[in-house]
Amino acid sequence: MGVGQQCSATCTKGSHSETFPLYRRSYLTALLALCIFPKTCEMSVAVDSKPNILLIMADDLGIGDIGCYGNNTIRTPNIDWLAKEGVKLTQHIAAAPLCTPSRAAFLTGRYPIRSGMASSNGYRALQWNAGSGGLPVNETTFAKVLRQQGYTTGLIGKWHQGMNCEALNDHCHHPSNHGFDYFYGMPFTLLNNCQKNKPPELDAALQAKLWLYTQIIALAVLTVTIGKLTGLISASWKIVACFALAGSLFFTSWYSSYGFVRYWNCILMRNYDITEQPMKLERTAALVLKEAVSFIERNKHGPFLLFVSFLHVHTPLFTTEKFLGKSRHGLYGDNVEEMDWLVGKILDAIDKEDLKNNTFTYFASDHGGQLEAQEGKTQLGGWNGIYKGGKGMGGWEGGIRVPGILRWPGVFPADTVIDEPTSLMDIYPTVAHLGGGIVPQDRVVDGRNLMPLLQGKVQQSEHEFMFHYCGSYLHAVRWHQKDSGALWKAHYVTPIFHPEGAGACYGRGICPCFGEGVTHHDPPLLFDLSRDPSEAKPLSPHTEPLFDTVISRIARTVQEHRQTLTPVPQQLSLYNIMWKPWLQPCCGTFPFCWCDKEGYNAHPAL
Repeated sequence: MGVGQQCSATCTKGSHSETFPLYRRSYLTALLALCIFPKTCEMSVAVDSKPNILLIMADDLGIGDIGCYGNNTIRTPNIDWLAKEGVKLTQHIAAAPLCTPSRAAFLTGRYPIRSGMASSNGYRALQWNAGSGGLPVNETTFAKVLRQQGYTTGLIGKWHQGMNCEALNDHCHHPSNHGFDYFYGMPFTLLNNCQKNKPPELDAALQAKLWLYTQIIALAVLTVTIGKLTGLISASWKIVACFALAGSLFFTSWYSSYGFVRYWNCILMRNYDITEQPMKLERTAALVLKEAVSFIERNKHGPFLLFVSFLHVHTPLFTTEKFLGKSRHGLYGDNVEEMDWLVGKILDAIDKEDLKNNTFTYFASDHGGQLEAQEGKTQLGGWNGIYKGGKGMGGWEGGIRVPGILRWPGVFPADTVIDEPTSLMDIYPTVAHLGGGIVPQDRVVDGRNLMPLLQGKVQQSEHEFMFHYCGSYLHAVRWHQKDSGALWKAHYVTPIFHPEGAGACYGRGICPCFGEGVTHHDPPLLFDLSRDPSEAKPLSPHTEPLFDTVISRIARTVQEHRQTLTPVPQQLSLYNIMWKPWLQPCCGTFPFCWCDKEGYNAHPAL
């Protein structure tokens, strides 16, 4: 359906957490009064004051993991209630199917290729806190725009947009250099490496090769040594020693980084100070919640921008005891339900401070769930519903179609569903507009202000074309043909699933963007998502009379789009993403980097 208002459904009971306090009943009583008068329920409300902005983003959450998007086995009552009180977007699209580029686009309102946050090599996300790549200093985030308009800005949780450029303390990519007054969280992203006794996740295949080479070198040194001692080999001891030294240097060179990933990458920071190195996952969720609630309480007189960037539901799916074993979908389901509970607690903090009616609230995921995340036969990644593919898979819907929920009582109609194409990049111009700022005029901004669509003043999205990149490679294009209602999607490149017949790249861990792991299509694969949202049946000139017309129109648009791209430094080049010891954040004296400034008893687990 299109934009619809189902006011009667808004007057049903729901809650954020375990109780249903009086202030919430009073709110529903007021809504009931609105529902008696349909004209009032249309809520054509002018926005006269600067609202608080609360942005909540999950990590690797599939669109099929949430109740209001069709899941009936994982319990997400708080996110579902948020949708009941606001607007649910069914065609909300990430600008990239992977963390770093998707979040760069979200923060800037621009395709990541414009800022150099799209890779042309096999590494499509930042790999180290001690890399030199990251969100360029000349990019203007929505936090910068709102801070200029008097907002207090905060980021709690995951960053994954880089730290330093050339020196340990230049902080060029740090959140504080991108408009956030306060930062508490993880400058990198969760990995299996962050939890003891988990198989390594960062460059696992490369690590396995390096370890194999090390063993071969060690065996060769041992063989030569035994040969020398037994007289079977006439090489001098100097040659044997040099051979052994070379092997030791080889081992030290790679193990100094990969052997200590937990210490180098798994850290928590408050502004510029490291508070935990390595972080203790058993209390991280409690710390993130405490910091988010504290920020709301400190800034309740507003206006504020708070971006809560959850570490949930990325592997290793560390879940506190309160939620372990409680879902019907194993550890992944437990982790989703814990995240939903955290969402409820943050919404409760907004309610407690009587900020609900003056807060623009947004919930989304950075991209789709990772299908390849498995441990044996246990699925550790999310479910992307009816949509094909998942995290890392270029243009397939499962990796880029994400949940998108917005609430602002009295401004947005409640219990509304919008099927129009929207983008995570749209949040940038939307919140800039609400805060009284303007988007930069010296660069292309790809996001669109959502307010007219959310308020029902227009029925169609401003987006006509969307471009779906895999790294810096254009894999697909979607065309919303507004006059006919068709939603065309042309795939120029698709990943080759492995094993054959599978729906993901299980043999690789994540699908590639180029090379032998992809198929180029000429003519492109064409789908009409309005009739085939699962992308199950590609069209052809024989089955679709408009095939050639659509392909030609999209091709012209691709040419026009490429003319808007300008060369920029590649932030994810091999040099920029490699580990550099001199850039390593360290709370001790390098390489002895460990500390715990939080205290074991100060913040018990949930």
